[in-house]
Amino acid sequence: MIESIDRVVNAIGGFLYRPYIVPLFLLAAGLYFTIRTGLIQFRLFGESIRVVKEKPKEKGSISSFGALMVSTASRVGTGNIVGVSTAICLGGFGAVFWMWVVALVGGASAFIESALAQVYKKRDADGSSYGGPSYYMEQALHQRWLGIVFAVVLILTYVVGFNMLAAYNLQDAFGGFSFYVKGRTPYIIGAILAVLFAVCVLGGGKRLTNVTGVLVPVMGLLYIVMSLVVVFMNIRIFPSVIANIFRDAFNFKAAFSGFTGSCIMWGIKRGLYSNEAGMGSAAITAAAATTDHPVRQAYINMTGTFWDTIVVCSITGLCIASSGMLGQIDPATGSLYTGSALTIAAFKTVLGPLGGWLVTIGIALFAFSTILGWEYHGEKAFEYLLNTHKLNIIYRLVFSCVVFFGATMQLDLVWKLSDIANALMAIPNLICMLLLSGEIARDIREFQKILDKERGR
Repeated sequence: MIESIDRVVNAIGGFLYRPYIVPLFLLAAGLYFTIRTGLIQFRLFGESIRVVKEKPKEKGSISSFGALMVSTASRVGTGNIVGVSTAICLGGFGAVFWMWVVALVGGASAFIESALAQVYKKRDADGSSYGGPSYYMEQALHQRWLGIVFAVVLILTYVVGFNMLAAYNLQDAFGGFSFYVKGRTPYIIGAILAVLFAVCVLGGGKRLTNVTGVLVPVMGLLYIVMSLVVVFMNIRIFPSVIANIFRDAFNFKAAFSGFTGSCIMWGIKRGLYSNEAGMGSAAITAAAATTDHPVRQAYINMTGTFWDTIVVCSITGLCIASSGMLGQIDPATGSLYTGSALTIAAFKTVLGPLGGWLVTIGIALFAFSTILGWEYHGEKAFEYLLNTHKLNIIYRLVFSCVVFFGATMQLDLVWKLSDIANALMAIPNLICMLLLSGEIARDIREFQKILDKERGR
């Protein structure tokens, strides 16, 4: 049965990730948005940093910073550690470069979807706002059926695929320690994780933003500092590491002779999984923020791809590349280091056993905050389907149970399902964004006048 499911999943994934379908569409759409917005992710990056500091004008509403933290919590997660190491193992060091490309053009995609979410958001009875791709598909394109399809795919993606994947990666990070017993420890960790998660989400959306608002900066700073120490200690080989990344990235003969296993493919897959630009998930949190103009919030959300991929994913890739652990045998398993074990081994080369513990704790924080962010995205899709939030308690309890089961399951099939789900979310959302990008281009010109006035020009 499992083999049959695996064959079907491989066939669907192989079709979607042909060079001229998802990879080409994702990059072409990002380039189009970049040109249409006047290179906005580069031109106004400084303005986006300034806007993050602004406080909400309405008391009790979610701030732009809070919305960014929930969005970043879902972006900056296990994809930055396990996803990057998997991409390097399967696609080589050149995969890091193509993750950069996805992030750079993806900044414009994140901008467009976040602005659309703000334009077409709705207000709840308590004054809070909500929205996302399903809402602008229904209101702008007048296609509720498309919004329903997107919501269903999003729920399956986050409740089942990504949720289980993050829970598995969290417990798997402890696999190299002596106390880990394969048939018992995953269940214990899964139960603890499910209980902690339930405590957080049963507090409601505002409490969720408070939790992630603390977790994301702490885990990000801790991980970046550790990573920089590892890179600095291997600074002598840093030039050759950069050279390897670019040499592998532009080895097109090897890439296109077997595209499904190339650095381009794995860079695009894991880049999309990591920063989610164009998938529509970040638009859901953007809609929840209180701001005076849609473009102002879009500025904030587009920075998420930068912090996620250009900063955190790059540091992971550089640590692995400079450590010399790629292609080495893991004595605990007798096979090559892969996934979280590869990243942990890379940190241990400089920091010793302490490095293993620090990375494991980092993975746990990344995974936990990721699950919190994904729960929020799926919950908003659930509300869209039922047109009410009164049944959210059922959704949150089911999600908590799935967290437990995810910690006890196997990895390979869930990765494949997640890649397919990424594509099925991105394709309809990108098409909608292309159709509505002209409206956002007008909003940008309008907001530029506001900026000029604020700056006294």
